[in-house]
Amino acid sequence: MFNRRDVIYSYDGSFEGLMCCVFESFVRKEIPEAIIVGDPLQLSFSDVLEIETDSQKAMRVSRAIPLKISDFTFDTVCKMFLSCVENKDLLILEFLHKGFKYGRNIEHMLADDTVNTVNKAVFHCTHEAHLLKGFVRFSDYNGYLAAVIEPKNKVIPLLASHFTDRFRNENFLIYDKTHRMALIYFSQRTEIAENIDFELPDANAQEEYYRELWKCFYKTIGIKERYNPRCRMNLMPKRFWSNMTEMRDELGITENSANRILQKNERYN
Repeated sequence: MFNRRDVIYSYDGSFEGLMCCVFESFVRKEIPEAIIVGDPLQLSFSDVLEIETDSQKAMRVSRAIPLKISDFTFDTVCKMFLSCVENKDLLILEFLHKGFKYGRNIEHMLADDTVNTVNKAVFHCTHEAHLLKGFVRFSDYNGYLAAVIEPKNKVIPLLASHFTDRFRNENFLIYDKTHRMALIYFSQRTEIAENIDFELPDANAQEEYYRELWKCFYKTIGIKERYNPRCRMNLMPKRFWSNMTEMRDELGITENSANRILQKNERYN
């Protein structure tokens, strides 16, 4: 029997660290009041238990999930960890407590509040990653491709295989400005870097020229009779526009004149 206790688990924010929180919860036979990353920022009447990251304990939990519950549940936990939902760490712990109790049946317990919340968060995360597979806009910087995104969830790990498969022979970088993460693909090697700050350099004349070509293409293929801004907003939410070349003008981020386009056409023709 697991009881809720007036204790707060504190860990380093890594997936291994969270698995160690799950391990300690089962050892101590308790469900904490909250799980936080680092030290608490405000006073609390609850005790704070610092959970040290132990790779062996984390491995035991990670192996037990697919073995005693299912591979699908482990995949769900990994994606839930990338989500932006509030109190996701505690939700994962409660979800796994139910999973180890009911086994594979946890996948079908959609009426359960915890399971329902986890499923919705995972859908939001994976759906955002799916959208960004089409909304990422690369720019060329002396032979290297770079793009900036501002997602709500930590979608970089979910985007990695898609872009490395598509740009196998390129060197590129996708920077998640929201979470200060970057997907770096160089010499056919993939790396995900965290806690970094990055700013794109100014585009050169040739890159600006190709951006104008892309905007021209976007406007040309549009059919006036079928213009439906509400439908476009549903399929391409406005929060993505600031990093999409063809939409920046509509947000007033850039201002390009017809004379400038003509000058560039003359330069490169």
